[in-house]
Amino acid sequence: MAPARFGPDVTEPAVDSRYLALPHVERGMAVGLFGGSFNPPHEGHLLVAEIALRRLGLDQLWWMITPGNPLKSRAQLASLPDRLSMSERLIHDPRIKVTAFEETLGGAYTADTLAFVKARRPHVHFIWIMGADSLKTFHRWQKWQEIASTFPIAVIDRPGATLSFLSSKMARTFHYARVDEDDAGTLWKRKAPAWTFIHGPRSALSSTAIRDTSGQKAS
Repeated sequence: MAPARFGPDVTEPAVDSRYLALPHVERGMAVGLFGGSFNPPHEGHLLVAEIALRRLGLDQLWWMITPGNPLKSRAQLASLPDRLSMSERLIHDPRIKVTAFEETLGGAYTADTLAFVKARRPHVHFIWIMGADSLKTFHRWQKWQEIASTFPIAVIDRPGATLSFLSSKMARTFHYARVDEDDAGTLWKRKAPAWTFIHGPRSALSSTAIRDTSGQKAS
C-alpha cells in the first residue's frame, strides 16, 4: 500500500512527543546528524548512515526527519508520523536515533537547526552528514556557508555523484578545508569548516523512484 498523502491544506496527525525532544547523548560523544525528508526512507539512506557510523567513528547518528524540504514539492509528502514509523521499521542499529525535533522549531532551515543543536549540546562533537547527490545543490540552501562553518561535514558517495562533487560550488569554495578520506575518523575532532568525501558501497535506490512505483501500483 502506498503511504498516505497529505496536501498543504490537510492537517497531519500528531507526532509522538518522544520524537520531539533531542535524543539523549553523553558529553564528549561523536554524533552524526543525518537530515532529510525520508519520503520514504529506504535502504540507500540506511547504507549512508551505516557507512558514516563506521568510517567516521561515531557513537550515535541522529536520523533527523524534517517536516518538509523547502526545495522540494510537498504534494507527495507523506505525513511526519508515517515517515517516523517507516524509519523505525527500517532501522535496527540502536546507535541510530530517529527524531523529528525540527518539528518544534517552526519550519527552521538547516542552518537554524544546527545553531539550535550547537547551543543546546555544546559538549558534543557533531558532524553534518549528506549524500553526495545533495552536494550539487548545497549552495542553494539558506546560509549554506554558515552551515559549513558550524560543524564538520561528511559527504557520502551516491550513484552518479562521484565525479561531479568536485565541480560543486561547495567543494570549490571550501577546497582548503577538505580532509583526506583516510583521515575521516578524525573529522569529529576538527573545527569547522572541515569536510571529507567518503567512497564506499552505493545504492541506486531513491525516494522519488519508490514514490513513482508506489503510485503506479496504487493506480
